[in-house]
Amino acid sequence: MLLRHYILIGTAFAFMAVMVILPIVSIYHRAFSEGWDVYWANISHPDTLAAIWLTIATALIVLPVNIVFGVAAAWAIARYRFFGRRLLLVLIEMPLAISPIVAGLCFLLIYGAYGPVGSALDPFGIQLMFNLTGIILVSFFVTCPFIVREVLPVLMVTGENEEKAALTLGANGWQILWFVTLPNILWALVYGAILATARALGEFGAVSVVSGSIRGETMTLPLQVEMLYNDYNATGAFAAATVLTLLALVTLILRALIALLHPQSRTHSGAQR
Repeated sequence: MLLRHYILIGTAFAFMAVMVILPIVSIYHRAFSEGWDVYWANISHPDTLAAIWLTIATALIVLPVNIVFGVAAAWAIARYRFFGRRLLLVLIEMPLAISPIVAGLCFLLIYGAYGPVGSALDPFGIQLMFNLTGIILVSFFVTCPFIVREVLPVLMVTGENEEKAALTLGANGWQILWFVTLPNILWALVYGAILATARALGEFGAVSVVSGSIRGETMTLPLQVEMLYNDYNATGAFAAATVLTLLALVTLILRALIALLHPQSRTHSGAQR
């Protein structure tokens, strides 16, 4: 029994080494293979810098929208029983089942110049696709389930007794939200926000459809990596990939710290899944 235990642990570590550690090491090795000067020249290229800032800006814009939507949707589903409640939950989780490329194509068909919404806005000079707006729309679509999925189980477990007690004592809705509900869901909210941000930073499929891939303007970092690799600039592609890898590592560290500081967030997350 003990031998089987060690075999399973060794197999897990070997699998992670082959599938995770070696690819990460190879990315940094290839990025620095021609020296620090070449690496810095690729990272500091205007198109790459623009891609980095666009990716960060998209995540920073999508995150607060995700927080507001996630908390509101989770609270409504947990606290109320209404017609279409299960349908709402299914719709929220739908982005997890739909291919991002298909989602991007749907947004393009609806909000593009020849779509019903895009054609209606075109006479006013408003264009939603092939710019930052389109990138934000699809990024929100692919990230909207994460906060709901993390916050909803916590709201279900904690119940509404504290909120009812605050209401009985004369607290209004905003006071209940800030001083009762949010403290109870804080760690789950932070955990979901980290997952949503990581997803927004690394999104490729949906963004590639609606961005137009304009160099220096609508190229996010994942698109920039692909573009550099297709241009036979492998060193530049791996250099840009190191930034994405670093962001992923930061995400993993933050998740580990949250699980360490507040084990219940990990328990709720695992129970919800």
